Amino acid sequence: MRWTGPDGFEADDDAARIDVDVVHGFLSTSYWAPGIPREVVAQSIAGSLNLGVYAADGSMVAFARMVTDRATFAWLADVFVLEESRGHGLGRFVVSTLIDHPDLKGVRRFMLATADAHELYRSYGFSEPADPSRMMVISKSPADIYGRS
Repeated sequence: MRWTGPDGFEADDDAARIDVDVVHGFLSTSYWAPGIPREVVAQSIAGSLNLGVYAADGSMVAFARMVTDRATFAWLADVFVLEESRGHGLGRFVVSTLIDHPDLKGVRRFMLATADAHELYRSYGFSEPADPSRMMVISKSPADIYGRS
């Protein structure tokens, strides 16, 4: 599916259109996925519902993905807008379009993790868990996973 966004930008959920090099380039220097290998990024895209945002020339300028069963839960991940394309409302566009995606209409629980965008996500209805003691995670360092730090 395709959506028209602000200032002539277009969102598209076609995974084949995603520029894996752009996603990898951003994620490999992000605070949440430093050093992530390109093949892991490609695998994560293949297993997710993705949304790329594209400029008029077709270049990808923003991205987000949902890890989801499309029935009960969805984990919003890897949201970014390239620095040179910020200031057009694309962060809000990519998040709102993906949350409202027709494939996610029956989902009852959306989740995410963020270190720096709490207020943005609160504006979509996200909040801290009422009982964080019910949430558990296993966290591994990039060095544990990829063999480097």
